[in-house]
Amino acid sequence: MRIGTIGTGFIVEHFLSAVAQIPDMNCTAIYSRTRENAEKVAWKFEIDTIYTDLNEMLADENINFVYVASPNSLHYDHVRQALEMGKNVICEKPFTSTTKEAKELIDLAKDKNLFLFEAITTIHLPNFALLRNHLDSLGRIRLVQASYSQYSSRYDKLLSGELPNVFNPEFSGGALMDLGIYNLHFIIYLFGKPQNVQYYANKHSNGIDTSGSLIMEYPDFIATSIAGKDTKGEDYVQIKGEYGYLYVYGGANGIRGFSVHLNSGLEETVDGQDNSNLVYYELLNFQAIYANQDQYSCYTLLDHTEAVMEVTEAARRSANITFPADKT
Repeated sequence: MRIGTIGTGFIVEHFLSAVAQIPDMNCTAIYSRTRENAEKVAWKFEIDTIYTDLNEMLADENINFVYVASPNSLHYDHVRQALEMGKNVICEKPFTSTTKEAKELIDLAKDKNLFLFEAITTIHLPNFALLRNHLDSLGRIRLVQASYSQYSSRYDKLLSGELPNVFNPEFSGGALMDLGIYNLHFIIYLFGKPQNVQYYANKHSNGIDTSGSLIMEYPDFIATSIAGKDTKGEDYVQIKGEYGYLYVYGGANGIRGFSVHLNSGLEETVDGQDNSNLVYYELLNFQAIYANQDQYSCYTLLDHTEAVMEVTEAARRSANITFPADKT
């Protein structure tokens, strides 16, 4: 996999650090509107080629994958451009702003026989796979609670009158899209789409959610997802069944291990991860899927991505949170 990146933020450096650990995967070029920003990242990761014209990078025949880490609202345009130029794509979460955008990109990738992945660490982690194997021991699931809070320095900027992208509706920002998306991937991958969704959000005067609680109704249980960029707290997931409960350390983002507590008195702690860079695991999976030309696995992941986008959009609609993309 020969990758060209779009973006120069901290998430790109995290991505490139994982790429450096994987044989037969390398970053050959980086795109940024500002050459100065790109030079810092290129120097750090020994990337030879810098582009300030996106079309030029997408025309680079040495690149067969494009990693999109631009602001949320630009994901759709950048992924579409890359696919139309014949590039496979890895797109940062949240995949797109709307379900309509997600479906269009998925259809385009299929039409062009290209691989398209959403970069979401949660569902690719070894501990997530181990956790799935323990669910049956809990009996009938009755409650699921997922909480992810991360007080943001950008929230201070918001309060002081600035408008960072992550809190800007124009850029499809907000706590649900930035943090809650991890909880949704975790819950929906395990249990599918809920029957009903209601999002109760704390909103800034510009209408964006700075924190909130999402209630998801399933036939046999209720799941809640709490996400906050205006608060700090313990990150965890707790799955409660009639035979016991499972507790996830570090929340849905990292799944830094989990413990199982059964009514019988049996207790067990599990941790099968040894790499602190969580992106490493998803890239290993993407590499294997691409090497095997495993379109079935790719499309299965895209079905899941589409389901998450549907729930996210329904949640925003219930809280009256709108983006420009909703009107197109």
